[in-house]
Amino acid sequence: MSETLQTTDVATSDADLLDRTAVAVRAAGSALRERFGEVVRYRTREELMRALAANDDTALDILRPRLTRLRPDAGWVADELDGGALPPGEWWVVDPAEGNVNHLHALPEWAVTATLVRENQPVLTAVHLPLTGETYTALTGAGAHLDGRPLHVSRTTDLGLSIVATSQARPDEDEKVVRRVGSSITAMLFDALVVRTSVPATLHLLNVAAGRIDAFWQFAGARADLLPGALLVTESGGRISDAEGRPWTPQSESFLATAPGVHTQAVAALSR
Repeated sequence: MSETLQTTDVATSDADLLDRTAVAVRAAGSALRERFGEVVRYRTREELMRALAANDDTALDILRPRLTRLRPDAGWVADELDGGALPPGEWWVVDPAEGNVNHLHALPEWAVTATLVRENQPVLTAVHLPLTGETYTALTGAGAHLDGRPLHVSRTTDLGLSIVATSQARPDEDEKVVRRVGSSITAMLFDALVVRTSVPATLHLLNVAAGRIDAFWQFAGARADLLPGALLVTESGGRISDAEGRPWTPQSESFLATAPGVHTQAVAALSR
């Protein structure tokens, strides 16, 4: 069999897999949407954690069997807060309720994500926003799409005319990281037009991929936070690096995604 034909067969298989993955995240999103609307009241951290886990379990009960059937030999990342490199092979990196705290507070910024990682590279991703019905998808080498429409990053070349965003990596973050986040926001307030700060990271990265905002950065962070958006931004024509402009990997201590025209300016701002 020729090398060209082999490549085509793999691409076709991955495209079909992406379609089926999108169906799975939509189904999980529908289940979470049925639980949405009332602010969940809790008096202790333990009560909060139980409420978060209930949402996760609702989505995972749908996602895990469906994705496992699609790729029986793929590993499964059980903790969406995990970071770093994965062992060799294929892995499902899933955030069953990205923005779970927002969901519990009846805020609209939450999603369901599923990303297939092959040899530590994201191959395909599907991100579903249940409240709007939108599904963002990306496949390596085939572009990024919103409900089938191609996505393109912004053509902005002036950081001073840019909307930029950042996100809190995780609760109880290390003090050094928290202080670095604060100083980076101050730097961007001087250099950018508007600075947005909110969670979750994935929703900011969707906006970078769609050209609505021009840059997103974060210090530390989990694979499930960053891998879906990293693939979406890359396949939309954007730039991915760490905050110093070096190639980003899941082991990196920072993350930066931008429109190509403002990447150098964003690195300079974050390096001050």
